[in-house]
Amino acid sequence: MGEFLTWMDADIPHYEVYIRIVVSALLGFLIGWDREAKSKPAGLKTYMYVCVASALITIISIYSVGKFSTAEGTMMDPMRLAAQIVSGLGFLGAGVILKDGLQVKGLTSAAMILYVGGIGIGVGAGFYSVVIFTVVLTTVMARIANALERHKFKTHKATGEESEG
Repeated sequence: MGEFLTWMDADIPHYEVYIRIVVSALLGFLIGWDREAKSKPAGLKTYMYVCVASALITIISIYSVGKFSTAEGTMMDPMRLAAQIVSGLGFLGAGVILKDGLQVKGLTSAAMILYVGGIGIGVGAGFYSVVIFTVVLTTVMARIANALERHKFKTHKATGEESEG
């Protein structure tokens, strides 16, 4: 562990990486808690793991540049490894999408997996304020969307129309 701390960016305190992991775990856990409460396919542990893994991979990607770059000017892209997270999240998200006749279920869960991965990447890169703003904004907007959907369902039920699901 001492080796990890010796090659970290001097501008970032050593405890910062641990804070990033804790923040990503808490945010992923909170989002998973909301999904778990709604009995969705992915829940507490899934979202927490995705968020923490994304943050960890991002941290490793960023700090590996300092460790593995040479003094001769070798260029490394610190976000190259983090960019591969998106491909893996697409694969993981595809696993929660189910088709039942004409209905498709799990699209929101798949989108949430990508979303939580983005949160982990953002926290891992140290962009706390924009990530927390994003989580608050999307949580508020999702609550509004849920209220609108409930209202729409009640309106369709009262008029005898079929709901789209």
